[in-house]
Amino acid sequence: MSFVLADVLPPHIQQFIRDHEHDDPYQLALQARRYPDYPVPAIAEQIQVRRKAYHKLPEWYATEALVFPPSLSLEQCSSQTTAPFKSRLVSGKKVVDLTGGAGVDTYYLSQSFESADYVEQDATLAEIARHNFSALGAQHRIQTHTATAEAFLQTLREPVDCIYLDPARRDDHARKVFRLADSQPNAVALLDGLLTKASSVLLKTAPLLDIQATIQDLGVAKQVYVVAVNNEVKEVLYLLTEGIQANPNIIAVNLGADAEDHFSFDRSQEALAEVTYAHPLDYLYEPNAALLKAGAFKLIAQRYGLHKLHPNTHLYTSADLVSDFPGRAFRCQAVVPYQKKAVRSHLSELKANITTRNFPDSVATVRKRLGLKEGGATYLFAARLSQGELAVIITRKAG
Repeated sequence: MSFVLADVLPPHIQQFIRDHEHDDPYQLALQARRYPDYPVPAIAEQIQVRRKAYHKLPEWYATEALVFPPSLSLEQCSSQTTAPFKSRLVSGKKVVDLTGGAGVDTYYLSQSFESADYVEQDATLAEIARHNFSALGAQHRIQTHTATAEAFLQTLREPVDCIYLDPARRDDHARKVFRLADSQPNAVALLDGLLTKASSVLLKTAPLLDIQATIQDLGVAKQVYVVAVNNEVKEVLYLLTEGIQANPNIIAVNLGADAEDHFSFDRSQEALAEVTYAHPLDYLYEPNAALLKAGAFKLIAQRYGLHKLHPNTHLYTSADLVSDFPGRAFRCQAVVPYQKKAVRSHLSELKANITTRNFPDSVATVRKRLGLKEGGATYLFAARLSQGELAVIITRKAG
């Protein structure tokens, strides 16, 4: 932690931060001698973090006197898109956030409960969060605690409605970990204790964790939410309750600026789904990122009456347009061999947007081999087709 809260709270410091918000933080730090009465390193860090918050947390960015935590905490916290989504999944009288961090999830979760407990073992982060809850007008419903998750659990005497947990995904040496049991705190080890203290547990993990392996590790997942924002998977949420749940409901969610896509299924439905394969027809479909991460590869074809291009090529096709498909739809213009001359003969401009699916070459390699620039209105899909052949599907966006 490079600053203390008192460094940046005075009104003249807050005004200085706003006045210099568009300055280069690095250059400002080098010019610290020009401002002997100002904590320039702390100011420079606030300017840098505020810029990141402008898009990620616009409500917080616009709040007067709010102090942002260090950059790493802001990078790891939920956004103003994903945090309110969580608040729609759970509700009740009391929620406990055992991994408070920047306090973003606590703040938005508290809007669905009568009261909330924010728990954070880093005393400075907890102090910043307490100040920010007050600046946001939420101090009446959020109580802050400086403690470890394990220690605070021991103090809970009455069951609460929900416990929220977002374990740190780095070890003591700041190295990324890839198993839930290696996160801090260890949610798997805490699980029995959590479910004796709460009616439900909402657990957030990074997208890189294998969903099926995590379901097996937990054993009590009731629902799994794969959450994407504008087609980029941001987090996976596990709603846990007492009782073994061998086949939880999985909901792929894509949160867009104007709409939300939801696709709900379970593993047994995916396993039993029947799919047909076909050469590309008039329309081509690319599922959104949440669907691909969730693994609804066959069921999506069955539900929308589509054909798949190949068992391992997660692209779909139809003769008639399916307008409500949860992803992108394209009008096929040609299907050609993976050859420079064959592809370029269909392009009026030598540029295109390229995607690869179940294909041996990367996008960069395909672009170089075909000699194409990026951009334009044409979309190329380099993919393996139903008979195993490699091809390039030339398309434009449908509709």
